[in-house]
Amino acid sequence: MHFIWEGLQQAVHMILHDNGELRHILWVTLHVGVVATVVAAVVGIPLGLLFGLGSFRGRRIGVALLNAGLGLPPVVVGLIVALLLFRGAPLGGLEWIYTVEGMILAQAILALPLVAAFTATAVGAVAPALLDQARALGASRRQVYGLALREARVGVLGALIAAFGSAVSEVGAVVLVGGNIHGQTQTLASAVLTEVAAGEYGTAIAIGIILLGLIVVCGGMLTAIQQHGTGDDEGAPWFRWRAS
Repeated sequence: MHFIWEGLQQAVHMILHDNGELRHILWVTLHVGVVATVVAAVVGIPLGLLFGLGSFRGRRIGVALLNAGLGLPPVVVGLIVALLLFRGAPLGGLEWIYTVEGMILAQAILALPLVAAFTATAVGAVAPALLDQARALGASRRQVYGLALREARVGVLGALIAAFGSAVSEVGAVVLVGGNIHGQTQTLASAVLTEVAAGEYGTAIAIGIILLGLIVVCGGMLTAIQQHGTGDDEGAPWFRWRAS
């Protein structure tokens, strides 16, 4: 227990005092998490709307694939992305292997099913009568999708926060694709592994505390969004269209 206490003391010292190396690791982690989440949102939200509200052949299979994607093994995804990015591979021309860009690609792939599946579930739970009323009043498909997205905003935003939390804490894919290069592609999660392997438990604890702090902030944001989303929206100009 003594070395744990010493590690905690070292962690507090590192967090309270200026540490350029720690700041860089935090920046890389946030950069990868934010950009990967944005990419997953740009692709995943439209997919979620399509599979959550659409009516077409193969829709159930698509939804099943999205749900199956929630269990994608990060190590396998990282391995596949790395093999595609190696020199001479189909995506080798991008020169993204062992770079932050390659890590973003891997994390976006992992986050995409999460955003799409949760969006599909959220918009699918919107009252059909509300959407039918919108269609009866002349709303286009795009407007109906916009209404459903707004009504399901708590679930969709929750999916984005969960995707970000996963992106900043996952380690398998980023190590395989990014190489865990000190001072370049190291994230908070991969840095913990490196410091533990080197016997630097104080540094590992400090980095772990920061990582846990990010996850707690994500959870707090989700709670705030959920509480705000249950508020009274009466009188808000939430949806307008002209009847045809």
